[in-house]
Amino acid sequence: MAENPTLVRLDDVLAARELLANVVRRTPLEECAPLAVKAGGPAWLKCENLQLAGSFKIRGAYVRIARLSDAERARGVVAASAGNHAQGVALAAGLLGTSATVFMPTGAPLPKLAATKAYGADVRLEGDRVDDSLVAAKRYAEQTGAIFIHPFDHFDIVAGQGTVGLEILEQCPDVRTILVGVGGGGLLAGICAVVSELKPEVRVVGAQAAGAAAFPGSIAARWPVPLTSVATIADGIAVGMPGELTLAHVLEHRTEITTVTEEDISEALLFCLERAKLVVEPAGGVGVAALLADPRRYEPPVVAVLSGGNIDPLLLHRVIEHGLAAAGRYLHFHVRFADRPGTLSALTGLLAEQGVNVLDVEHRRHDARLHLGEVEVSLSVETKGNEHSQRLLTALRKAGYEVSFG
Repeated sequence: MAENPTLVRLDDVLAARELLANVVRRTPLEECAPLAVKAGGPAWLKCENLQLAGSFKIRGAYVRIARLSDAERARGVVAASAGNHAQGVALAAGLLGTSATVFMPTGAPLPKLAATKAYGADVRLEGDRVDDSLVAAKRYAEQTGAIFIHPFDHFDIVAGQGTVGLEILEQCPDVRTILVGVGGGGLLAGICAVVSELKPEVRVVGAQAAGAAAFPGSIAARWPVPLTSVATIADGIAVGMPGELTLAHVLEHRTEITTVTEEDISEALLFCLERAKLVVEPAGGVGVAALLADPRRYEPPVVAVLSGGNIDPLLLHRVIEHGLAAAGRYLHFHVRFADRPGTLSALTGLLAEQGVNVLDVEHRRHDARLHLGEVEVSLSVETKGNEHSQRLLTALRKAGYEVSFG
């Protein structure tokens, strides 16, 4: 890592805000009563999912491109992204009158791909991960002279993202904890730069998906250390290595990093949809996921940043189902009993008495594992949560049914 990299300071973020005036939205800070109950005090959601292009990324992208010279903008810009930075760069380039080429992973969500094209960018698919797309984008910049717009590791990018921190402190002056989702760390670094000077007593916590947690190892090494693998539904933060500049900010401000599971993330998205009435992508909900996973760990008033809302409807459907299962509201089990007339009717009657909704039934008689005259029924049911599921299982066993899972 370069010695003593120039860190972003409050004045730099204030200057970035001047550039962004009348360009980006001052996104709302929404109070979330259900989250406050869990946190034991006021809890707020910073809704960058409602920002232009659906995420905070337009802030940094616009500042970076706006500060290019006319000659540089004439060469065009190039970027790499799983989707949100791509859209931010494409939109900013269009607003500032330059062309944009964006490299995206082959598995990039279709809505993000379509939106990036709709903003006018030339989209090229390259590699399985954002890191592969980054290599391709840098190669393209070297070959064509286009200006490379890094998704997180650039002074202007960090300064632009820091304007989120300014808004949080203005909208919630008594905030004690800020939870921020982290991929490469541009948003976290920017918020830390603001908070460290204006309100150093405020605790800023970066939340990473456990399957893409590149910061803990890099913090320990004090050097960006690449992960050997990255696996998470949160494509927007599926980054295998932090940047030198963003890591320097985290080290300078002794920023805390926590990790969340895939189950935590899906439950958070379901929570935002059901209780906050907000559509959030997996990467955008990791701050809420951290809060839900251990709510009393964070002193209120607490603000969780919803960093993006660009989610594929098909993924949203899968995440909702996964979140329901993680919350104990889907239950799949097997029941064996004697194959006699009326036995299935008696079973469904018991399920009705327990107030569960049967989603799927599979009836098996011909299986070598079954005894002669025995039948197995596999059921998927919808319950009201873990306690309701346990009451159902207790009732089934009390009625003499053999219940198994798997």
